[in-house]
Amino acid sequence: MDVISIIMSAGKSSVNVALYTLLPIMVVMLIIMKYLEVRGVLDVVVRWIAPLLRPFGLTGMSAFAMIQINFVSFAAPLATLSIMDKRGVSDRQMAATLAMIFAMGQGNVFYPLTPFGLHWLASIIISVIGGLCAAAVTWYFSGRKLSIAENARAEELPNAEQNSQGLISVINSAGSDAIRLALGAVPMLILSLTIVGFVEAAGLIDMLQRLLMPLLLWLHVPQNFVLPALVKCVAGGTAYFGVISELIQQGKVTVSQINASAGLLIQTFDLPGIGIFLGISSRFVRLFRFAVPGAMVGILIRSVIHMTLF
Repeated sequence: MDVISIIMSAGKSSVNVALYTLLPIMVVMLIIMKYLEVRGVLDVVVRWIAPLLRPFGLTGMSAFAMIQINFVSFAAPLATLSIMDKRGVSDRQMAATLAMIFAMGQGNVFYPLTPFGLHWLASIIISVIGGLCAAAVTWYFSGRKLSIAENARAEELPNAEQNSQGLISVINSAGSDAIRLALGAVPMLILSLTIVGFVEAAGLIDMLQRLLMPLLLWLHVPQNFVLPALVKCVAGGTAYFGVISELIQQGKVTVSQINASAGLLIQTFDLPGIGIFLGISSRFVRLFRFAVPGAMVGILIRSVIHMTLF
């Protein structure tokens, strides 16, 4: 096993992914979202959507978090969830929002996969459907015994920046955030791809694929998805994108397989996602067990829709 070669190859692939795929897409999308936010467009959209989300146990700020995770990245709703916690959103609504976040896809994986053939609009719509189903299951079933008492300020939206902020300032601010997000993904990409290289070189992936072959055949799942699925669970969405993009370029995964698996593998219900979101507040740790059933139902619904359509 050539350790140095594996590390160098992982580093080269990670930098290429961060600089030439993640960065351009994140710059453009963050500039658009930032501009809409400072002009108050997002506030209008959220206020219009909020009444439609109440039957699912969600608030106006939940709608803001929904927009952020689908159109920016998995990390974008962190500030919104923190504000919801501080403003006293009820346990029941918070659990429903947490389930929604775990079940939905993430913009930082949707957008980079679009050039590889992912049907972006369909994936976003299915993501929202899965998130709403997850929230509803939590609100009406798993979290129905939680408190619904909330603070009067709970429905207030996060304060947008002043409308007087100029376009150049918006571009610079969003560009800085995009560079930070893209470069921040490099260490995790390098580590995950290095681990993947070691595991492959040791023959563990081939052994696992042989062990799982009967189950994979029964489920009609391509064996090439064993590796990206493991990486997704352990290292998160960004690492999954790094691995799946490599497999696409090697011709081991097709466009139809990417779209069919998007409902199951593009979501935040993985070890890094759980750790990041539960780290916001100790209350989230307590509500986690109520959100899990809803999140799993939402992911299941997304998976079925994607496999049916694609």
